[in-house]
Amino acid sequence: MSVLADGTIISVLDSMGPSRAWLHVDIHWIFYLAAVFCLTYALLKVIQLCRRRQQLLKALDCFPGPPRHWLYGHAQELQDQELNKVISWAEKYPCAHSVWFGGFLGFLNIYHPEYAKAVYILRITVAKWKGLIVLHGPKWFQHRRLLTPAFHNDILKSYVSLMAESTKVMLDKWEKQITKDKSLDIFEDVGLMALDSMLKCTFSYQSNCQNRSV
Repeated sequence: MSVLADGTIISVLDSMGPSRAWLHVDIHWIFYLAAVFCLTYALLKVIQLCRRRQQLLKALDCFPGPPRHWLYGHAQELQDQELNKVISWAEKYPCAHSVWFGGFLGFLNIYHPEYAKAVYILRITVAKWKGLIVLHGPKWFQHRRLLTPAFHNDILKSYVSLMAESTKVMLDKWEKQITKDKSLDIFEDVGLMALDSMLKCTFSYQSNCQNRSV
């Protein structure tokens, strides 16, 4: 506000005129509507998550499974010794069981071939994707034209010896580690072998990553 010489007080909005006063009010309404829109959107997302959770619970509760935390699911149990935990669950529930990561993300782990057949035979369970195999028309031709030179037989032949070299390193490690009465976890070794092969074939880089981890 401002004060005139005779002591009259004039508000800022009055001095700006009616058009600017309306603009000031309109800005308040814009912020108000934006806040209402954001709250409504957040509420709809929460409702959508809750509905999806109920659908997952209804579908996955048909299968036996390890007890889960209402908020974390099985995430805390899988932080340490993840592979051993999954193996123990597979032994306890030999056909299938549910796994939850948090309260809203659930999966079905399937071990029995008949269970897998029943699930994968339904086309509704297979989500559509845009891979090279299912593409057609100009998009397929464009991707094929880009990939064909890179995966030509003459180029891939030169990589066979490099992959065989990486595989031999892995097998030599197993030969040193394996014993008659002891099991061997090959998960990390296979991953390192794949990484070693990729570095050699793609970047021509001798990382020696398989022996470094020993």
